[in-house]
Amino acid sequence: MNCYEHPLNEHIRTMLRLEDLFEKVEFFADKEDSAEHHSAIVTLFEILDVTSRADIKSELLQELERQRKSLELLRKSPEVSEEALNQVLNDIKVASQGMLNMAGKVGEHLRENEWLMGIKQRVGISGGACEFDLPSYHYWLHLDPALCRENLNEWITPLLPIRDSFRIVLRLLRNNGKSFQYTTNRGKFQQEGHGCAAHMLRIKIDKELPCVPEISANKYALTIRFVTAGSGQKTKTYEKEVEFELSFCTL
Repeated sequence: MNCYEHPLNEHIRTMLRLEDLFEKVEFFADKEDSAEHHSAIVTLFEILDVTSRADIKSELLQELERQRKSLELLRKSPEVSEEALNQVLNDIKVASQGMLNMAGKVGEHLRENEWLMGIKQRVGISGGACEFDLPSYHYWLHLDPALCRENLNEWITPLLPIRDSFRIVLRLLRNNGKSFQYTTNRGKFQQEGHGCAAHMLRIKIDKELPCVPEISANKYALTIRFVTAGSGQKTKTYEKEVEFELSFCTL
């Protein structure tokens, strides 16, 4: 099954973007090749841009505290594993403390590095990171890969409390979903009023089906249109029946 997630507010949209970026930067930072280390640097700059658009640290701290209070109320429920509950609450405590220990704004250590900021300015230009534009960067990319990985980890590590925090929130969000089975009518599905209380939608379809969902949702209605997928194809409605699982996830 392929799973497609659709955020229904800006807060969740930002966390999903950060999740994708952290997965990429950690993947490339652990590699050996200079091109992969360049990809790690570029992705690191993307993380910096995303976290600069809002007070992500304050928002995550507030959300973790809200989740902590909600989870504490579950101690009275006989259906809840106390061991599992304590583990989640401890994860929240550790993540919150990690963010509280972060000095200054998120990514401040990167902004204070003139060498990195010079590279960031150039990579925003198409082809701007060529060796004749950034000779010192070219030199760094061809150092011992172990040294490059060490530098990358030094730049990534101060951001990890943010990563740990949004991972907890997204895990709780995904686990707190109500799922339903539906079948499309000529490639389209519509429902009124159901999406208003959800924070994210998850759609699972057979990975063999040559289509993907296009989602439009607000507090009044939800519309899903399945369209043809694949390179070189003109996008059009996939009019065959599609059986899919739809989950409404709420914090």
